[in-house]
Amino acid sequence: MRQRPAARSARFLLAAAAVTALAATATACGSGHNDAAGSAPTSSTAPASSAAPSSSAAAPTSAPSTAPPSDPAPSTAGSSTTGGSGNDVANGGGKSPICHTADLTMYAKNTSPDNQTGDVTVLMTNKGAGTCSAAGFPGADLKDSDGTSVAVARGREVPRITDLKPGETASFSISYPVDRSGDHLYNPTAILTTPPNETHSVSLKWPAGAPPLAGPYGSSTIQVHPVGIEG
Repeated sequence: MRQRPAARSARFLLAAAAVTALAATATACGSGHNDAAGSAPTSSTAPASSAAPSSSAAAPTSAPSTAPPSDPAPSTAGSSTTGGSGNDVANGGGKSPICHTADLTMYAKNTSPDNQTGDVTVLMTNKGAGTCSAAGFPGADLKDSDGTSVAVARGREVPRITDLKPGETASFSISYPVDRSGDHLYNPTAILTTPPNETHSVSLKWPAGAPPLAGPYGSSTIQVHPVGIEG
């Protein structure tokens, strides 16, 4: 009977050992579980993709125009109403300076060959100190007694070089149809004359004895002709 306490003691020790073993096993399992949970790698974050290049490059700025600016158009020298014109001079024109109105002595005379054809000639003498050019069409307006002033149309001739030395004379003519009806409705009293390439005019008296002019004023049958050298 004395052996029973020893047996109980042995069983107690075995039970304690078993509990200890179970506790150790549980601890090991828990640790393994935690390690497994902690060691599981987190899912790797995918690297950000680089920005896709633009599908089209920026449009280049337009190239500057290489064409030079066009020069402004030259102004016409005078007109039949405000001045004479030296345009369309044959042989390229002269190199002398223009004959200014102030450097010319001018007067008009009747040069009609008969009573059927009217012709008035205006003479221009260079009273300046140097040679000047009077080439081209003059400006000519007919002024009536009632104050009407109408430009004379130009003829179709081509002007030629007309250089005037001091004391030399040039001339131009105005041709017109003669009024044979006897009505004499158009009675010019003066010719407003502007030398070629000038803008200043002078008033010349309509010459006495010139045949009566058949109108109307502004008709293409009344024409002024380009300047030429006298004699």
